[in-house]
Amino acid sequence: MLNRLKNLQLLIGNTPILKLQDDTINLFTKIESQNYMGSVKIRAAIYIIQEAIKENLINKNTTVIESSSGNMAISLALICRTLGINFIAVIDPNINSYYEKVLRTLAYKVEKVTERDSVGGYLSSRIKKVKELCINIPESFWTNQYENINNAKAHYYGLGKEISEYFDELHYAFIGVSSGGTISGVSKRLREKHKGIKIIAVDSEGSSIFRNDFKKRHIPGIGSSFTTSHVKNSIIDDVVIVSEVNSIIGCKLLLEEHGIFVGGSSGTCYIAIKEYFKNNMLSGNDKPNVIFISPDGGSPYIDTIYNEDWINETYMQSLINI
Repeated sequence: MLNRLKNLQLLIGNTPILKLQDDTINLFTKIESQNYMGSVKIRAAIYIIQEAIKENLINKNTTVIESSSGNMAISLALICRTLGINFIAVIDPNINSYYEKVLRTLAYKVEKVTERDSVGGYLSSRIKKVKELCINIPESFWTNQYENINNAKAHYYGLGKEISEYFDELHYAFIGVSSGGTISGVSKRLREKHKGIKIIAVDSEGSSIFRNDFKKRHIPGIGSSFTTSHVKNSIIDDVVIVSEVNSIIGCKLLLEEHGIFVGGSSGTCYIAIKEYFKNNMLSGNDKPNVIFISPDGGSPYIDTIYNEDWINETYMQSLINI
């Protein structure tokens, strides 16, 4: 089975790092939409599957199952098709229509939960459904991006290594947080080489990862209703919380100022950087090197964060200045 993954692995990683124009810092972003299937999640998906095959947890009769807001499920669906095994995606109503259409094309089955959990979100309901499926389906395997150590390892050996080796000196890394696999793996790899680097976690307002103020969120891919072991095991020096209103502004600024068409978590990180350095005035003449990860492209969000009708309907008066 591992041989079937080799062609896919050639299309994953070594994504470009772009330098953006900024007057106060040397700003860079890692464009993960250049990965196969268009997102950073393919890195973790293929590594988790690869290691599970090595450990004899996946064979030709296995059904792979995962809870996802979109990109992880899409990546797993494609990998499982390559292997000729079944994949079941567990999603919720917050998934955007593009992701859902892709999943219903690629996945063996899509389960959509509609019952909110105890904190008003869907994540716990999705995980409950995954566990039910694992009990009822023989030879099933839950990739469990929330707790599987291979999620973090994928980014330690892949994304983190690529960023670390690109820079002689790197002073700040801003990383959006959801399942936490990215920040866990990348933060550890960066700190090994760049001893003084500050790792800034970026989260969405309404998420419960860093503070208990959960509220309904509409932009997938960043934030969570609970804190995973990945996040707890990460190296984090500071946290910036960004409203969804400002995340949308960030996406628009990246497009207008830099010609970069990216997803919601990228805009969240971009605004976080602007807020952070506005509130943390730099001293001296040397500009620090700062990087943020752009996990996916903007196309899946064309009907949401790039759509004025959706913005007005979803946020009403809170986005009056957009």
